[in-house]
Amino acid sequence: MTAILFGLDRLLADPALRAPLIGQRVALLAHPASLTADLTHALDALAQVPELKLTAAFGPQHGLRGDKQDNMVESPDFLDPQLGIPVFSLYGAVRRPSAAMMETFDVLLIDLQDLGCRIYTFITTLRYLLEAAAQHGKSVWILDRPNPAGRPIEGLLLRPGWQSFVGAGELPMRHGLSMGELARWFVATQKLDVDCRVITMSGWSPDAAPGYGWPTGERSWVNPSPNAPNVSMARCYAGTVMLEGTTLSEGRGTTRPLELFGAPDIDAKALINEMHALAPHWLAGCRLRDCWFEPTFHKHAGQLCHGVQIHVDDPSYQHAAFRPWRLQALAFKALRGMQPDYPLWRDFAYEYESDRLAIDLINGGPQLREWVDDKEASPADLDILALADEAAWAAARQEFLLY
Repeated sequence: MTAILFGLDRLLADPALRAPLIGQRVALLAHPASLTADLTHALDALAQVPELKLTAAFGPQHGLRGDKQDNMVESPDFLDPQLGIPVFSLYGAVRRPSAAMMETFDVLLIDLQDLGCRIYTFITTLRYLLEAAAQHGKSVWILDRPNPAGRPIEGLLLRPGWQSFVGAGELPMRHGLSMGELARWFVATQKLDVDCRVITMSGWSPDAAPGYGWPTGERSWVNPSPNAPNVSMARCYAGTVMLEGTTLSEGRGTTRPLELFGAPDIDAKALINEMHALAPHWLAGCRLRDCWFEPTFHKHAGQLCHGVQIHVDDPSYQHAAFRPWRLQALAFKALRGMQPDYPLWRDFAYEYESDRLAIDLINGGPQLREWVDDKEASPADLDILALADEAAWAAARQEFLLY
């Protein structure tokens, strides 16, 4: 098996790749999972390269080195104590970099570990920086990393007019691209006049067992955000992230966030049975187990919840068959059928939007919520919508694949 090298590792190992950076002012956008194979943070590793002149760094949501546990908690700007360079927060006073921030560098290196899901905000930050670079005449290099959810596609395409900080473009929920491939798609579809290069990975096999996207056994998993603790979460996330728009706990405040869901007032065993009765084929490739958990913080903190854990880490896991978005949609549908008046949809300001329901922002439109709430709508009805969108995306993304 060929050893995998991420974009950062290749840049550090190959002086010829770095040559165009000599004499340039270099900035880095990174987060806690921006690590070399020997687990050195990208900022520290690049600072050790004598010919590179680091002049600034940027941190996305949750910070450059990781400082914020929950969603929607802002990070401040600061001066890096070791390097003496400014570290600008793109999840604080601003979401888009200011002109003054853009003036601090000539080339921006972007080294972010994604989870392969449209709503992960690092994708939106990538788009905003590509747009700013085009506006200010800066170069952007993407140091590519694996999509740990692999190549499968699932979910509805974001509808026009539904862009938000959790919806950077007309992608399906599970897009199946690496960050470098996403950058190529943004540049093309937004018609950006920008010098954008991708330092590709070598040896990435997104369809290979056992990781199917993540090089299991070869690279340590480091949380790209505080509630992304393992590959199982990454596999489930394109479905379980929808729980953020509901009153059900997504397991924040437990050690298995976004792999389980529940509430004090549901019967999880009956819910699983109802899901199997409604659309058993949507539950392929994983195992569901009813369980009890008590979140230490966040929704239902301190209350015993009956819930469902999605197991995708044993021999029953089938990568191509597992469909987390449909699975979670089915859980909502089953609950609505069992308890028609259940207050499922959470009404609160979500990612700086207060005039649209969080569940609709997350899904890039109201279609999924309307399907759940329509007593007459069947799983086949949602499949018709989703299959058309998934086929369209499979064709559209083809020209941007690098692996």
